[in-house]
Amino acid sequence: MFSFSYKNRIAFNYILSTALLISVVFCTIYGITLYSINKHINDDILEESSEYLEQIKIDSNNAYLIQVDQWRESDNNRVNVNPVFVQFLDNDNKLIDKSPNLKGFQLKLHKPEKDNQFVDTYLNNKPIRQIQIPLFDKNKKIGYLFVAMSLDEASLILTNLRNTLFVAFPLILVLLFFIARLIAGRSIKPVTLITETSSRITKDNLKDRIILPQNKDELYVLSKTINDLLDRIENAVEREKQFTSDASHELRTPLTVLKGTLEVLIRKPRNQTEYEEKINFSISEVNRLNNLVDQLLLLARFENQKQSLRIEQIYLNAIILDALSLYSSKINDKKMEVLHDFTKDYFVTSDNYLVSTIVSNVISNAIKYSHENGKIVINIDKKDSKTICSISDCGIGIPASDLDKIVNPFFRSNPTLHPEIKGSGLGLSIVERITRLLNIKFKIESELNKGTTVFFIFS
Repeated sequence: MFSFSYKNRIAFNYILSTALLISVVFCTIYGITLYSINKHINDDILEESSEYLEQIKIDSNNAYLIQVDQWRESDNNRVNVNPVFVQFLDNDNKLIDKSPNLKGFQLKLHKPEKDNQFVDTYLNNKPIRQIQIPLFDKNKKIGYLFVAMSLDEASLILTNLRNTLFVAFPLILVLLFFIARLIAGRSIKPVTLITETSSRITKDNLKDRIILPQNKDELYVLSKTINDLLDRIENAVEREKQFTSDASHELRTPLTVLKGTLEVLIRKPRNQTEYEEKINFSISEVNRLNNLVDQLLLLARFENQKQSLRIEQIYLNAIILDALSLYSSKINDKKMEVLHDFTKDYFVTSDNYLVSTIVSNVISNAIKYSHENGKIVINIDKKDSKTICSISDCGIGIPASDLDKIVNPFFRSNPTLHPEIKGSGLGLSIVERITRLLNIKFKIESELNKGTTVFFIFS
């Protein structure tokens, strides 16, 4: 017994529909054959009846005479060749004459309602079809003509046909099942390849891909979709590995510095000033480490899942002013000038916390990478249905070759040129992930040693 695999289910469903179709075809064949045989027999009986009616003559006593010698010599009396049975009754339903092949039997007279109608009955336990034709002279019935034909040959033909169809029906279905199973097996070969390929793919082997079928049908689309999915998974895993490696390195660096500082501190007694200096340095490294961990957690939060967003009408002017207030001490320390002209109130529909995060990160970068006495310019404008916010600085800028890389985690453009500027390279990665999550268009324009402008375009 076949297991109901996908291939067998396809074959089985095909057989069910085919069985219904074949049964309709077989019933049609049998019906047409039955109709043709019956029509042929009926036509023969009517033709024989017409010939015998022509041989009947009415005498002066309203009786009819039969040319006995003529009809008895007819070929129809030969039993072995399409036997035709003929019988004549008078007005009193008494037998006048009958064909020799009736021998000791007589055709049965039915009720007048059956006159001129074909009736299936039996003669000597053999099936026959007969017609009884009333004979009239001047509207007075003077007797009956009976003509009958054997149905043995017709019954034999129909029985053989019926038996043949009954035997052929299951044989055809079994044969079609194996053919359908073979065709289904070939049709779902790409599915088998998908299964085999999937079984080979593990976290350590993401290179295998499904061979695309030649025909660009539904299975081709399925195979291509799975290959695209595997590409995305492979890229995600590679990014995850790179992210883990970079994160480990970034975390290890402040820890190593902190450990080295503390080891130097306990090698020998120090004066109060030296203790304070090393402790303050260690605290700054701990703060840097804490900030790095916060950024990593925030980045991972948007890397692995979409958080529940709280979409609402937010006041963009207030968010920018809050961020400037947060970094006011750093702005004052670098004696920077911040220019903004909020003559209008601007509202956007988004998540307040996340928009505050990206604005704060960009303003923090603008302060960090600007020179002392530098300038930051913030503009908000409305164009059509879009709200455009730009934050510009006049700082060190970014080389054109690095513009497409700065959103990658831990990437920093030429950090050796400005070792005094500390950073983890995560700020813009966080901004890019959040803007993608909120469907905010994010664009950076920069020129080396001239400054950088960041655009947020809210739909």
